[in-house]
Amino acid sequence: MIETVKAKIVQNNLTYFIETYGCQMNTHDSEKICGILESIGYCHAQSKKDADLILFNTCCIREHAEERLYGNIGALKRHKDKKPNAIIGVCGCMTQQKDTAEGLQKRFKFVDIVFGTNKIHMLPDMLHDVMIDGKRAAYTDEDASINEGVATKRKSNGSAYVNIIYGCNNYCTYCIVPYVRGAERSRKSADILREVKTLCSEGVKEITLLGQNVNSYGTDLQNDLSFPQLLREIDKQTDVKRLRFMTSHPKDLTDELLACYGDLPSLCEHIHLPVQSGSNSVLTRMNRRYTREHYIGLTEQLRARVPNISITTDIIVGFPGETEEEFSQTMDLAEQIGFDSAYTFVYSSRPGTAAADMSDHLDQDTKSERLARLNVVIKSSMRDKNSLYDGQIVKVLVDGARKRTDGEVGGRTRTAKTVNFLGETSDIGKIVNVRINKVKVHTLYGEKIGEEMTDA
Repeated sequence: MIETVKAKIVQNNLTYFIETYGCQMNTHDSEKICGILESIGYCHAQSKKDADLILFNTCCIREHAEERLYGNIGALKRHKDKKPNAIIGVCGCMTQQKDTAEGLQKRFKFVDIVFGTNKIHMLPDMLHDVMIDGKRAAYTDEDASINEGVATKRKSNGSAYVNIIYGCNNYCTYCIVPYVRGAERSRKSADILREVKTLCSEGVKEITLLGQNVNSYGTDLQNDLSFPQLLREIDKQTDVKRLRFMTSHPKDLTDELLACYGDLPSLCEHIHLPVQSGSNSVLTRMNRRYTREHYIGLTEQLRARVPNISITTDIIVGFPGETEEEFSQTMDLAEQIGFDSAYTFVYSSRPGTAAADMSDHLDQDTKSERLARLNVVIKSSMRDKNSLYDGQIVKVLVDGARKRTDGEVGGRTRTAKTVNFLGETSDIGKIVNVRINKVKVHTLYGEKIGEEMTDA
Protein backbone atom coordinates (compact mmCIF):
# COMPACT_ATOMS: atom_id res chain seq x y z
CA MET A 1 0.00 0.00 0.00
CA ILE A 2 2.76 2.45 0.97
CA GLU A 3 4.78 1.52 -2.11
CA THR A 4 1.84 2.57 -4.29
CA VAL A 5 1.75 5.98 -2.62
CA LYS A 6 5.53 6.32 -2.82
CA ALA A 7 5.55 5.53 -6.53
CA LYS A 8 2.95 8.21 -7.23
CA ILE A 9 4.82 10.80 -5.17
CA VAL A 10 8.17 10.12 -6.86
CA GLN A 11 6.66 9.89 -10.35
CA ASN A 12 5.00 13.30 -9.99
CA ASN A 13 7.85 15.04 -8.08
CA LEU A 14 5.45 16.05 -5.33
CA THR A 15 6.39 18.61 -2.68
CA TYR A 16 5.24 19.43 0.86
CA PHE A 17 5.12 22.44 3.18
CA ILE A 18 4.47 22.42 6.95
CA GLU A 19 3.43 25.45 8.99
CA THR A 20 4.04 24.86 12.70
CA TYR A 21 2.40 26.62 15.64
CA GLY A 22 3.17 26.35 19.35
CA CYS A 23 5.87 24.82 21.49
CA GLN A 24 9.06 22.81 21.03
CA MET A 25 7.05 19.58 21.17
CA ASN A 26 5.15 20.70 18.07
CA THR A 27 8.39 21.71 16.38
CA HIS A 28 9.82 18.25 16.99
CA ASP A 29 6.56 16.64 15.80
CA SER A 30 6.99 18.59 12.55
CA GLU A 31 10.53 17.23 12.24
CA LYS A 32 9.07 13.73 12.42
CA ILE A 33 6.44 14.58 9.81
CA CYS A 34 9.17 15.93 7.51
CA GLY A 35 11.17 12.73 8.01
CA ILE A 36 8.20 10.54 7.13
CA LEU A 37 7.27 12.56 4.06
CA GLU A 38 10.81 12.60 2.68
CA SER A 39 11.17 8.86 3.35
CA ILE A 40 8.28 8.23 0.93
CA GLY A 41 9.54 10.59 -1.75
CA TYR A 42 8.23 14.07 -1.03
CA CYS A 43 10.58 17.04 -1.42
CA HIS A 44 10.35 20.19 0.69
CA ALA A 45 8.74 23.23 -0.95
CA GLN A 46 9.96 26.74 -0.22
CA SER A 47 6.45 28.12 0.16
CA LYS A 48 2.82 27.04 0.47
CA LYS A 49 1.97 28.24 -3.03
CA ASP A 50 4.49 25.80 -4.52
CA ALA A 51 3.42 22.78 -2.44
CA ASP A 52 1.36 19.74 -3.40
CA LEU A 53 0.81 18.88 0.27
CA ILE A 54 0.24 21.58 2.90
CA LEU A 55 0.03 20.68 6.60
CA PHE A 56 -0.80 22.92 9.55
CA ASN A 57 0.64 21.55 12.81
CA THR A 58 -1.57 23.24 15.37
CA CYS A 59 -1.52 24.51 18.95
CA CYS A 60 -4.52 25.00 21.21
CA ILE A 61 -2.96 26.49 24.35
CA ARG A 62 -4.38 29.93 23.62
CA GLU A 63 -7.49 31.04 21.77
CA HIS A 64 -5.73 33.47 19.41
CA ALA A 65 -3.64 30.59 17.97
CA GLU A 66 -6.85 28.87 16.86
CA GLU A 67 -8.30 32.06 15.38
CA ARG A 68 -5.13 32.68 13.38
CA LEU A 69 -5.13 29.08 12.17
CA TYR A 70 -8.71 29.23 10.90
CA GLY A 71 -7.85 32.32 8.88
CA ASN A 72 -4.80 30.64 7.35
CA ILE A 73 -6.75 27.49 6.48
CA GLY A 74 -9.53 29.50 4.85
CA ALA A 75 -7.01 31.35 2.71
CA LEU A 76 -6.04 28.02 1.08
CA LYS A 77 -9.39 27.51 -0.65
CA ARG A 78 -8.10 29.53 -3.62
CA HIS A 79 -4.96 27.37 -3.67
CA LYS A 80 -7.13 24.25 -3.77
CA ASP A 81 -9.28 25.69 -6.56
CA LYS A 82 -6.18 26.36 -8.67
CA LYS A 83 -4.55 23.05 -7.75
CA PRO A 84 -7.37 20.49 -7.22
CA ASN A 85 -4.98 17.61 -6.59
CA ALA A 86 -3.23 19.46 -3.77
CA ILE A 87 -3.72 17.86 -0.35
CA ILE A 88 -4.53 20.07 2.64
CA GLY A 89 -4.09 18.68 6.15
CA VAL A 90 -4.42 19.78 9.76
CA CYS A 91 -2.68 17.99 12.62
CA GLY A 92 -1.43 18.57 16.16
CA CYS A 93 -2.98 19.42 19.50
CA MET A 94 -6.01 21.32 18.26
CA THR A 95 -7.32 18.31 16.34
CA GLN A 96 -7.39 16.28 19.58
CA GLN A 97 -10.04 18.55 21.11
CA LYS A 98 -13.54 17.15 21.29
CA ASP A 99 -15.43 17.41 17.99
CA THR A 100 -12.71 19.59 16.43
CA ALA A 101 -11.60 17.13 13.74
CA GLU A 102 -15.14 16.61 12.50
CA GLY A 103 -15.84 20.33 12.75
CA LEU A 104 -12.77 21.21 10.71
CA GLN A 105 -13.76 18.96 7.82
CA LYS A 106 -17.33 20.24 7.93
CA ARG A 107 -16.27 23.89 7.95
CA PHE A 108 -13.50 23.49 5.39
CA LYS A 109 -14.65 21.05 2.72
CA PHE A 110 -11.24 21.22 1.02
CA VAL A 111 -9.34 19.88 4.07
CA ASP A 112 -8.40 16.31 3.17
CA ILE A 113 -6.51 15.04 6.24
CA VAL A 114 -6.94 15.61 9.97
CA PHE A 115 -4.81 13.72 12.48
CA GLY A 116 -3.77 13.93 16.10
CA THR A 117 -0.46 13.97 17.93
CA ASN A 118 -0.43 10.19 18.41
CA LYS A 119 -1.09 9.36 14.75
CA ILE A 120 1.93 10.92 13.03
CA HIS A 121 3.33 7.49 12.14
CA MET A 122 0.15 6.71 10.17
CA LEU A 123 0.56 9.62 7.75
CA PRO A 124 1.45 7.35 4.77
CA ASP A 125 -1.82 5.44 5.32
CA MET A 126 -3.78 8.70 5.31
CA LEU A 127 -2.10 9.77 2.09
CA HIS A 128 -3.13 6.45 0.58
CA ASP A 129 -6.75 7.15 1.61
CA VAL A 130 -6.66 10.50 -0.21
CA MET A 131 -4.37 9.85 -3.20
CA ILE A 132 -5.35 6.29 -4.12
CA ASP A 133 -8.84 5.74 -2.69
CA GLY A 134 -10.09 9.31 -3.05
CA LYS A 135 -11.28 9.51 0.57
CA ARG A 136 -10.85 12.17 3.20
CA ALA A 137 -8.96 10.92 6.26
CA ALA A 138 -9.40 11.64 9.98
CA TYR A 139 -7.21 9.84 12.52
CA THR A 140 -7.57 11.40 15.96
CA ASP A 141 -8.60 8.70 18.41
CA GLU A 142 -6.47 8.57 21.57
CA ASP A 143 -3.61 6.08 21.45
CA ALA A 144 -1.25 5.59 24.39
CA SER A 145 1.42 3.71 22.46
CA ILE A 146 4.89 5.11 21.75
CA ASN A 147 6.22 4.52 18.25
CA GLU A 148 9.99 4.23 18.12
CA GLY A 149 11.99 4.51 14.92
CA VAL A 150 9.87 7.21 13.26
CA ALA A 151 11.94 8.93 10.55
CA THR A 152 12.97 12.45 11.62
CA LYS A 153 14.30 15.34 9.52
CA ARG A 154 16.23 17.77 11.72
CA LYS A 155 17.96 21.00 10.78
CA SER A 156 21.72 20.65 10.52
CA ASN A 157 22.59 23.33 13.08
CA GLY A 158 24.35 21.36 15.81
CA SER A 159 21.37 20.97 18.13
CA ALA A 160 18.46 18.53 18.34
CA TYR A 161 15.27 17.82 20.28
CA VAL A 162 14.71 14.40 21.86
CA ASN A 163 11.34 13.45 23.37
CA ILE A 164 11.62 11.55 26.64
CA ILE A 165 8.02 11.67 27.89
CA TYR A 166 4.67 12.31 26.25
CA GLY A 167 1.47 13.64 27.82
CA CYS A 168 0.79 15.13 31.23
CA ASN A 169 -0.92 14.05 34.47
CA ASN A 170 -0.94 17.39 36.26
CA TYR A 171 -4.28 18.88 35.16
CA CYS A 172 -3.46 22.49 35.90
CA THR A 173 -6.89 24.09 35.79
CA TYR A 174 -6.04 26.47 32.92
CA CYS A 175 -4.31 23.90 30.70
CA ILE A 176 -5.77 21.77 27.95
CA VAL A 177 -2.60 19.72 27.31
CA PRO A 178 -3.63 16.60 29.33
CA TYR A 179 -6.85 16.44 27.32
CA VAL A 180 -5.17 16.66 23.92
CA ARG A 181 -1.84 14.86 24.52
CA GLY A 182 -3.10 12.26 26.98
CA ALA A 183 -1.59 10.73 30.09
CA GLU A 184 2.14 10.57 30.75
CA ARG A 185 4.06 7.89 28.82
CA SER A 186 7.82 7.66 29.22
CA ARG A 187 10.15 6.27 26.59
CA LYS A 188 12.52 3.55 27.75
CA SER A 189 15.88 4.95 28.76
CA ALA A 190 17.70 2.54 26.42
CA ASP A 191 15.84 4.03 23.43
CA ILE A 192 16.63 7.57 24.54
CA LEU A 193 20.31 6.81 25.09
CA ARG A 194 20.50 5.12 21.69
CA GLU A 195 18.98 8.17 19.99
CA VAL A 196 21.31 10.61 21.78
CA LYS A 197 24.37 8.50 20.90
CA THR A 198 23.30 8.42 17.25
CA LEU A 199 22.78 12.17 17.16
CA CYS A 200 26.20 12.78 18.74
CA SER A 201 27.82 10.51 16.14
CA GLU A 202 26.17 12.67 13.46
CA GLY A 203 27.79 15.83 14.85
CA VAL A 204 25.04 17.14 17.12
CA LYS A 205 26.56 19.06 20.05
CA GLU A 206 23.46 20.11 21.98
CA ILE A 207 20.50 17.96 23.01
CA THR A 208 17.27 19.32 24.49
CA LEU A 209 15.18 16.67 26.25
CA LEU A 210 11.46 17.36 25.79
CA GLY A 211 8.35 16.63 27.79
CA GLN A 212 5.34 18.46 29.20
CA ASN A 213 6.87 17.64 32.59
CA VAL A 214 10.31 16.06 32.21
CA ASN A 215 10.62 15.74 36.00
CA SER A 216 7.94 13.02 35.89
CA TYR A 217 10.05 10.91 33.54
CA GLY A 218 10.18 7.24 34.47
CA THR A 219 7.43 7.19 37.09
CA ASP A 220 5.31 5.04 34.77
CA LEU A 221 8.14 2.60 33.99
CA GLN A 222 9.26 -0.42 35.98
CA ASN A 223 12.96 -1.05 36.68
CA ASP A 224 14.11 1.94 34.66
CA LEU A 225 15.73 5.28 35.39
CA SER A 226 14.38 8.38 37.10
CA PHE A 227 14.88 11.71 35.37
CA PRO A 228 18.02 12.67 37.35
CA GLN A 229 19.44 9.20 36.69
CA LEU A 230 18.71 9.61 32.99
CA LEU A 231 20.61 12.92 32.93
CA ARG A 232 23.59 11.28 34.62
CA GLU A 233 23.62 8.36 32.17
CA ILE A 234 23.42 10.67 29.15
CA ASP A 235 26.31 12.71 30.55
CA LYS A 236 28.28 9.53 31.28
CA GLN A 237 27.55 7.40 28.22
CA THR A 238 27.39 9.91 25.35
CA ASP A 239 29.57 12.58 23.80
CA VAL A 240 26.97 15.34 24.10
CA LYS A 241 28.59 18.72 24.75
CA ARG A 242 25.49 20.52 25.97
CA LEU A 243 22.42 19.02 27.62
CA ARG A 244 19.17 20.90 28.27
CA PHE A 245 15.61 19.98 29.16
CA MET A 246 12.14 21.50 29.23
CA THR A 247 9.69 21.83 30.71
CA SER A 248 10.40 21.33 34.42
CA HIS A 249 7.55 21.44 36.96
CA PRO A 250 8.52 23.09 40.28
CA LYS A 251 6.57 20.57 42.38
CA ASP A 252 8.74 17.73 41.03
CA LEU A 253 12.14 19.44 41.09
CA THR A 254 13.83 17.12 43.60
CA ASP A 255 17.08 17.39 45.54
CA GLU A 256 18.39 14.60 43.31
CA LEU A 257 17.72 16.75 40.23
CA LEU A 258 19.15 19.87 41.85
CA ALA A 259 22.34 17.92 42.54
CA CYS A 260 22.83 17.39 38.80
CA TYR A 261 23.56 21.10 38.43
CA GLY A 262 27.26 21.64 38.94
CA ASP A 263 27.87 17.86 38.91
CA LEU A 264 27.33 17.10 35.22
CA PRO A 265 29.73 18.82 32.77
CA SER A 266 27.23 18.63 29.90
CA LEU A 267 24.23 20.06 31.81
CA CYS A 268 23.84 23.68 30.76
CA GLU A 269 23.66 26.48 33.30
CA HIS A 270 20.04 27.22 32.48
CA ILE A 271 16.64 26.04 33.63
CA HIS A 272 13.17 26.91 32.36
CA LEU A 273 10.98 26.72 35.47
CA PRO A 274 7.40 27.99 34.95
CA VAL A 275 6.04 29.76 38.03
CA GLN A 276 2.75 30.97 36.44
CA SER A 277 1.86 33.19 39.44
CA GLY A 278 3.46 34.66 42.54
CA SER A 279 0.25 34.39 44.57
CA ASN A 280 -0.35 31.28 46.68
CA SER A 281 -4.11 31.63 46.37
CA VAL A 282 -3.89 31.83 42.57
CA LEU A 283 -1.45 28.91 42.49
CA THR A 284 -4.01 26.89 44.48
CA ARG A 285 -6.78 27.77 42.02
CA MET A 286 -4.41 26.80 39.19
CA ASN A 287 -3.76 23.40 40.88
CA ARG A 288 -0.01 23.96 40.66
CA ARG A 289 0.68 22.22 44.02
CA TYR A 290 3.55 24.39 45.24
CA THR A 291 3.81 27.75 46.97
CA ARG A 292 5.68 30.91 46.08
CA GLU A 293 7.96 30.22 49.04
CA HIS A 294 8.83 26.78 47.68
CA TYR A 295 9.52 28.21 44.24
CA ILE A 296 11.75 30.98 45.61
CA GLY A 297 13.60 28.35 47.64
CA LEU A 298 14.28 26.32 44.51
CA THR A 299 15.78 29.32 42.72
CA GLU A 300 17.98 30.03 45.75
CA GLN A 301 19.23 26.43 45.77
CA LEU A 302 19.94 26.54 42.05
CA ARG A 303 21.93 29.74 42.37
CA ALA A 304 23.81 28.35 45.36
CA ARG A 305 24.96 25.43 43.21
CA VAL A 306 25.53 27.43 40.00
CA PRO A 307 25.86 31.17 40.69
CA ASN A 308 25.65 32.16 37.01
CA ILE A 309 22.65 29.95 36.21
CA SER A 310 20.04 31.51 33.92
CA ILE A 311 16.47 31.07 35.17
CA THR A 312 13.59 31.61 32.76
CA THR A 313 9.90 31.13 33.39
CA ASP A 314 6.26 31.34 32.24
CA ILE A 315 3.76 33.70 33.92
CA ILE A 316 0.00 34.00 33.37
CA VAL A 317 -1.77 37.23 34.37
CA GLY A 318 -5.49 37.73 34.72
CA PHE A 319 -6.38 34.23 35.93
CA PRO A 320 -10.07 34.04 36.94
CA GLY A 321 -10.63 35.94 40.18
CA GLU A 322 -7.13 37.43 40.27
CA THR A 323 -7.25 40.49 42.50
CA GLU A 324 -4.93 43.47 42.32
CA GLU A 325 -3.27 42.21 45.53
CA GLU A 326 -2.71 38.76 44.02
CA PHE A 327 -1.24 40.32 40.90
CA SER A 328 1.03 42.52 43.02
CA GLN A 329 2.42 39.32 44.59
CA THR A 330 3.40 38.13 41.10
CA MET A 331 5.10 41.47 40.46
CA ASP A 332 6.92 41.17 43.78
CA LEU A 333 8.12 37.64 43.00
CA ALA A 334 9.37 38.68 39.55
CA GLU A 335 11.32 41.55 41.09
CA GLN A 336 12.70 39.39 43.90
CA ILE A 337 13.94 36.56 41.67
CA GLY A 338 15.11 38.62 38.73
CA PHE A 339 14.39 36.28 35.81
CA ASP A 340 16.72 36.15 32.81
CA SER A 341 13.65 35.96 30.59
CA ALA A 342 9.95 35.14 30.82
CA TYR A 343 7.13 34.16 28.53
CA THR A 344 4.24 36.26 29.82
CA PHE A 345 0.63 35.75 28.77
CA VAL A 346 -2.85 36.91 29.59
CA TYR A 347 -5.10 34.08 30.72
CA SER A 348 -6.93 32.46 27.81
CA SER A 349 -10.00 30.37 28.60
CA ARG A 350 -9.88 26.86 27.13
CA PRO A 351 -13.17 24.94 26.84
CA GLY A 352 -13.11 21.73 28.84
CA THR A 353 -10.68 22.95 31.49
CA ALA A 354 -11.69 23.57 35.10
CA ALA A 355 -10.74 27.25 34.96
CA ALA A 356 -13.12 27.86 32.08
CA ASP A 357 -16.04 27.22 34.45
CA MET A 358 -14.71 29.44 37.23
CA SER A 359 -16.47 32.67 38.10
CA ASP A 360 -14.99 36.17 38.04
CA HIS A 361 -13.26 36.09 34.67
CA LEU A 362 -11.42 39.36 34.18
CA ASP A 363 -12.08 41.71 31.29
CA GLN A 364 -9.50 41.99 28.52
CA ASP A 365 -8.53 45.56 29.36
CA THR A 366 -7.61 44.64 32.93
CA LYS A 367 -5.59 41.63 31.78
CA SER A 368 -3.76 43.62 29.12
CA GLU A 369 -2.93 46.45 31.55
CA ARG A 370 -1.48 44.00 34.07
CA LEU A 371 0.53 42.26 31.40
CA ALA A 372 2.04 45.58 30.35
CA ARG A 373 3.06 46.36 33.94
CA LEU A 374 4.60 42.91 34.42
CA ASN A 375 6.55 43.18 31.19
CA VAL A 376 8.21 46.37 32.45
CA VAL A 377 9.56 44.42 35.43
CA ILE A 378 10.62 41.46 33.27
CA LYS A 379 12.42 43.66 30.74
CA SER A 380 14.24 45.45 33.53
CA SER A 381 15.57 42.18 34.97
CA MET A 382 16.48 40.92 31.49
CA ARG A 383 18.46 44.10 30.87
CA ASP A 384 20.22 43.78 34.23
CA LYS A 385 21.10 40.13 33.66
CA ASN A 386 22.35 40.75 30.12
CA SER A 387 24.47 43.72 31.20
CA LEU A 388 26.66 41.30 33.18
CA TYR A 389 27.87 39.88 29.85
CA ASP A 390 29.20 43.18 28.51
CA GLY A 391 32.88 42.69 27.66
CA GLN A 392 32.82 38.97 28.45
CA ILE A 393 34.01 36.24 26.08
CA VAL A 394 31.31 33.56 25.75
CA LYS A 395 31.04 30.27 23.90
CA VAL A 396 28.23 30.32 21.34
CA LEU A 397 26.74 27.33 19.53
CA VAL A 398 25.88 28.91 16.18
CA ASP A 399 22.45 27.86 14.93
CA GLY A 400 21.87 29.98 11.83
CA ALA A 401 22.09 33.17 9.81
CA ARG A 402 20.21 36.28 10.89
CA LYS A 403 17.95 37.83 8.28
CA ARG A 404 18.07 41.46 9.36
CA THR A 405 21.80 42.02 8.88
CA ASP A 406 23.91 40.66 6.02
CA GLY A 407 26.74 38.45 7.21
CA GLU A 408 25.33 38.14 10.72
CA VAL A 409 24.94 34.74 12.35
CA GLY A 410 23.87 33.80 15.84
CA GLY A 411 23.28 31.18 18.43
CA ARG A 412 23.11 30.57 22.16
CA THR A 413 25.40 30.46 25.13
CA ARG A 414 25.21 27.65 27.67
CA THR A 415 23.03 30.02 29.72
CA ALA A 416 20.59 30.27 26.77
CA LYS A 417 21.48 33.86 25.90
CA THR A 418 20.97 34.74 22.24
CA VAL A 419 24.18 36.14 20.70
CA ASN A 420 24.51 37.66 17.21
CA PHE A 421 27.81 38.48 15.48
CA LEU A 422 29.36 38.87 12.05
CA GLY A 423 30.42 35.46 10.83
CA GLU A 424 30.14 32.87 8.10
CA THR A 425 27.47 30.31 7.31
CA SER A 426 30.27 27.77 7.79
CA ASP A 427 30.10 28.69 11.51
CA ILE A 428 26.64 27.09 11.79
CA GLY A 429 26.82 24.00 13.98
CA LYS A 430 30.11 25.08 15.56
CA ILE A 431 30.90 26.40 19.03
CA VAL A 432 32.86 29.64 18.76
CA ASN A 433 34.23 32.28 21.13
CA VAL A 434 32.50 35.65 20.94
CA ARG A 435 33.42 38.82 22.84
CA ILE A 436 30.26 40.73 23.80
CA ASN A 437 30.43 44.43 22.93
CA LYS A 438 26.76 45.46 22.87
CA VAL A 439 23.90 44.47 25.15
CA LYS A 440 20.17 44.73 24.47
CA VAL A 441 17.14 43.40 26.35
CA HIS A 442 16.66 40.27 24.24
CA THR A 443 19.99 39.85 22.47
CA LEU A 444 23.73 40.15 23.01
CA TYR A 445 26.01 41.30 20.17
CA GLY A 446 29.72 40.71 19.74
CA GLU A 447 32.68 39.74 17.58
CA LYS A 448 34.04 36.28 16.91
CA ILE A 449 37.43 35.45 18.38
CA GLY A 450 39.37 32.52 16.97
CA GLU A 451 38.05 29.38 15.34
CA GLU A 452 35.83 26.50 16.45
CA MET A 453 36.17 25.43 20.07
CA THR A 454 36.57 21.80 21.10
CA ASP A 455 34.76 22.31 24.42
CA ALA A 456 31.23 23.51 25.07
